[in-house]
Amino acid sequence: MHTTFELQEFIEKAISELKYPDHPKRLYEPITYIMNLGGKRLRPALVLLAAELFGGDLEEALPAAMAIETFHNFTLIHDDIMDNAPLRRGKQTVHEKWGTNNAILSGDVMMVESNKELTKVKAAVLKQVLDTFNATAQGVCEGQQLDMEFETRNDVSISEYIDMIRLKTAVLVGGAMKIGAIVGGATEKEARLIYDFGENLGIAFQLQDDILDVYGDPEKFGKQVGGDIIANKKTFLLLKALELAENSHLEKLHHWIKSEHFDSEEKVAEVKRIYNDLDIPSIARETMEQYLDRALALFGQIEVTDEAKVNLLDLTHTLMAREY
Repeated sequence: MHTTFELQEFIEKAISELKYPDHPKRLYEPITYIMNLGGKRLRPALVLLAAELFGGDLEEALPAAMAIETFHNFTLIHDDIMDNAPLRRGKQTVHEKWGTNNAILSGDVMMVESNKELTKVKAAVLKQVLDTFNATAQGVCEGQQLDMEFETRNDVSISEYIDMIRLKTAVLVGGAMKIGAIVGGATEKEARLIYDFGENLGIAFQLQDDILDVYGDPEKFGKQVGGDIIANKKTFLLLKALELAENSHLEKLHHWIKSEHFDSEEKVAEVKRIYNDLDIPSIARETMEQYLDRALALFGQIEVTDEAKVNLLDLTHTLMAREY
């Protein structure tokens, strides 16, 4: 069994050894660039952790882990285009550096590269792995579409929001673990359990992200606190506040949502004050903990030794222990 840190190092080494064709240079150079921008490599690590959980071999599971990491970075290229983002991990985004058309095409090739990696898994489980990967990839695209549609809707419900983050974020967590479990020799029941564990963990993680965006320490969180408020992003906190707010609170919320010209610090402070008055942070944390508890309960049903579960549990608690 390997620790998450050891697996991250193993993945980093494998990524550094990836070789793409030299020609056309402007097609493949952006792929090398985005793949080597860094990051925590959590999704491929989850593939390997899940494979080891069921006694699988690390080398056999590595192609699946690389497929998941390649797919994840493909989504980042396209997300950055849709968000018109200038930076990714402190560096120029692919579309800023090579142009939008180039970025789209390089992203498309990354999807092909993901499938090429998947074909390296053992034949006995190849169909299961491909079916899981395709369902995961389709879900992520559906989640991104819903997220974009929510920007222009004023009637988004909390249940719709939860389903959107399930698709956009959580299915990749669950899918990565299910693929690792399949390669590792898990039964159909065990593979389903670890998928459901990952999906619920992914929802809890995103809800935590919503909370941290408003209440996190900017130095520890790693991005601007209050960015979701400034952008009127329909997070759990905003949707719950709109559901509970009455009279002056509701009027103020609508004022800040509709305002096109405002002082960012004032807007964040005022909306945060409304959240506090309505006890939104407590409600959000309680909902987050419900999904985390559900995830841990599902993980508890997997019939392997406690020793085998330690590394995946440690990572789970680390992910959910980010400071407010």
